[in-house]
Amino acid sequence: MSKTVYVINGPNLNLLGKRQPEIYGSETLADVEAACRQAGAAAGVEIRFHQSNAEHEIIGWIHQAREDAAGIIMNPAAFTHTSVAILDALNAFDGPVIEVHISNVHKRETFRHHSYVSLRADGVIAGCGTQGYLLALQRVAALIGAD
Repeated sequence: MSKTVYVINGPNLNLLGKRQPEIYGSETLADVEAACRQAGAAAGVEIRFHQSNAEHEIIGWIHQAREDAAGIIMNPAAFTHTSVAILDALNAFDGPVIEVHISNVHKRETFRHHSYVSLRADGVIAGCGTQGYLLALQRVAALIGAD
């Protein structure tokens, strides 16, 4: 039986491949989703892929994950640095959480160096491009004992 992993993406990631490709690359969010679904199938993991520019929708998905997900992979984007509400929601989730950032946030503006999500995350992957999602999926699959 496959286990479910939520992949939750924050604001502006719907513009992936179009917005600042010199930082975020040319792959689209649809490309990332397809790669995650393929890797998830190989690892025995069902993927539920989400993106929103609205904080309340992201919080709703985290709450839903409490009911039907074994793990969460999250690229909170700009909410990384601002959202105590997302941190509180993640603190109510019992499974593993892996935080992903496409760029190396530590080589960027100082305000990007702080992450509320990292206070809950079981791992953080930054600066590996969109491959970071696949690395996160590999780690979550190991942590939840996916077949």
